[in-house]
Amino acid sequence: MAKKVQPVIPREHGGWAMLSVPFVTGMFAAKPTLLHIPLFLAWLLLYMASYPLLQSLKKAKNRSMWLSWGIGYAAAAAVFLVPLLIWNPWLAGFAPVQIALVLVAVWHVRHKAERAFANDLCAILLFCTGGVAAYMLGGGIWGRELLEVMLYNVLYFTGTVFFVKSVFRERKNKRWTMYSHTYHIIALLLPLFTLNPWMFLPLLYPLAKTLIFSGKTVKPMKVGMMEIAGSVQFVALSLLLLS
Repeated sequence: MAKKVQPVIPREHGGWAMLSVPFVTGMFAAKPTLLHIPLFLAWLLLYMASYPLLQSLKKAKNRSMWLSWGIGYAAAAAVFLVPLLIWNPWLAGFAPVQIALVLVAVWHVRHKAERAFANDLCAILLFCTGGVAAYMLGGGIWGRELLEVMLYNVLYFTGTVFFVKSVFRERKNKRWTMYSHTYHIIALLLPLFTLNPWMFLPLLYPLAKTLIFSGKTVKPMKVGMMEIAGSVQFVALSLLLLS
């Protein structure tokens, strides 16, 4: 009997949140259109392609399998992306920035430093470009409003990096716990100086979570559930406050 082929799917729940949250908030901060559907499908498939392609750089075993899945996902993404580029050639302007950020990820993979803080920040910026594209496809323009919508996403997801490190790899590092607390307090205050000062509200939950759990032993399952809850409340409040 032939062995059942299992699809290669990214396993990091944080990645799925970063893929979708900036896109959704950017889309609704402008105006949702039918064109957002193929754009999101292309964005989703490119993310799914990135996982096996990066794995192929780390694992010599079954490298052809990783490459096959990565190329397959990328080809599927092109089916949705190419027509969008034909009708909206300005979308190609995101490519140089995204390629540069992907190269940062490749460098960290090659140097076995995927968990480096700088790599996490670059991943957040990369995913936020999807939010920028969604905002502009919905009729938004370059300007302060766009920058601030993306700022809220960067503030939120950078906070998740601080939190996750403070309960796992840096749990016993008291300085890291202090860094996490300090960051979340600053992140909560920054929206007060933007066009949407009420956007401090979605950052209350991350602050409370950090003050309670940073530096403590927390089961991965519980951390995952808290992060999912955090993403849901961030999206819900953002849609209410930015629409």
